Amino acid sequence: MSSTTHPVDEVLPAPRLAALGIQHVLVMYAGAIAVPLIVGRALKLDPEQVAFLISADLFVCGIVTIIQSLGATQWFGIKMPVMMGVTFAAVGPMVAIANTNPGPDGARILFGAIIGAGLIGIVIAPLASRMLRFFPPVVTGTIIVVIGASLMRVGINWIFGTPVGPTAPRLVAPEHAEWLKQVTEMAGAAGSTIPAIPAKLALAPTVENAAYAPLSNIAVSAVVLASILLIARFGKGFVANIAVLLGIIIGGVLTAALGMMHFDKVADAHWFALITPFRFGMPIFDPVLILTMTLVMIVILIESTGMFLALSDLTGRKITQPNLSAGLRTDGLGTVIGGIFNTFPYTSFSQNVGLVGVTGIKSRFVCVAGGVILVIFGLVPKMGALVEALPTFVLGGAGLVMFGMVAATGIRILSNVDFKTQRNNMFVVAVSVGLGMIPLVAPDFKMWLPHAIHPLVESGILLATISAVLLNAFFNGTRVEEAEVREAAMAAEA
Repeated sequence: MSSTTHPVDEVLPAPRLAALGIQHVLVMYAGAIAVPLIVGRALKLDPEQVAFLISADLFVCGIVTIIQSLGATQWFGIKMPVMMGVTFAAVGPMVAIANTNPGPDGARILFGAIIGAGLIGIVIAPLASRMLRFFPPVVTGTIIVVIGASLMRVGINWIFGTPVGPTAPRLVAPEHAEWLKQVTEMAGAAGSTIPAIPAKLALAPTVENAAYAPLSNIAVSAVVLASILLIARFGKGFVANIAVLLGIIIGGVLTAALGMMHFDKVADAHWFALITPFRFGMPIFDPVLILTMTLVMIVILIESTGMFLALSDLTGRKITQPNLSAGLRTDGLGTVIGGIFNTFPYTSFSQNVGLVGVTGIKSRFVCVAGGVILVIFGLVPKMGALVEALPTFVLGGAGLVMFGMVAATGIRILSNVDFKTQRNNMFVVAVSVGLGMIPLVAPDFKMWLPHAIHPLVESGILLATISAVLLNAFFNGTRVEEAEVREAAMAAEA
């Protein structure tokens, strides 16, 4: 390497680039595939469509990673070792949109909101650094705690079963359903004196469902969880870093051996297929939903700013304001590309920033190689079908770790917040976490609110974000040091 070449710009030999690129991919893989699984199933898409979402996500992860690390003109790409992936910050609002608008049409609404938010993100990216003062560690830590707590519900439902549908804890007794059917027919007969059945009358589920929380599913989830913990405890270096992925693989092998995992869809999937834009049709642009996702986009830009500042310290390369704007603009561009190719908002993955510090390899071309590998993975539909074929209870054991770690990261950030001399910070955290829990504990709280604002208030993450920003400004003002943001980002590298 030339003495004038910065380590960030060092081009390593191709075999080493490939090996290090695969390492980065493996570290982020479990997190990358989780979001399309969550959102795809919330949209009630069929298995082939969910598998496509996974492939599309890997493909776009690769494309955006290449743009961010390699650079594309002076406007896009921070030209640092950054791996891009779907942000968990967007999961709550996206699931809320999906639950309200299921199916392919719901996907069109969701992707329209994502594209709109991404375009706004590109425009406001240069202003993001000025918004740092609204997002000190007490705010970002609180938001991340609520994100983790919100996602924990998903992981728990993966283990036991969703509270509605075929895996609901209780079902309507067949004899009760038959009775109601007979009475309805009798009431509708000519000359019948039986009163008409009231509209929307429904029977209460009273029969325990054998498909909910079977002991076999719980046992497999426990094996996955135990495997992850054992690998994290006794594994060394890179092996410990991919404990979650290895735990999922162990669970997949176990369920396959027990005949609980089926590969019909994997066999039917092609070895190669292009990722086509607008797979579900042209997007639908709903202004309220675009506003909802724009609020998420602002949080993403703030998180990325802290991550880039932390990466600057790790690599020894000073980030200029134009470079920072180019990096944040790429978050917006990646989100637009994601919406076009049927995926989600993108940001830099903190675990990969941490891997740069662990390995000491600062070359951005390692992440470019990782991006190429992700693109290849996305073009192989069998990989998406294989991930989709994993039973949800396998993912549940890993979900407890993945989503719990998100909450733990927020707690870690809050541990550095001054609660002793600035006791009002307690109010910021307490009230914001409480508001963030409302949609989880009382999902019907919004029944008398105007329907137009439901997407804004049914996400606990957005409620917590708005609350934390406003309460912090009220109690503490809007001054924050760049060093605090950097330290918070580095604390998130768990």
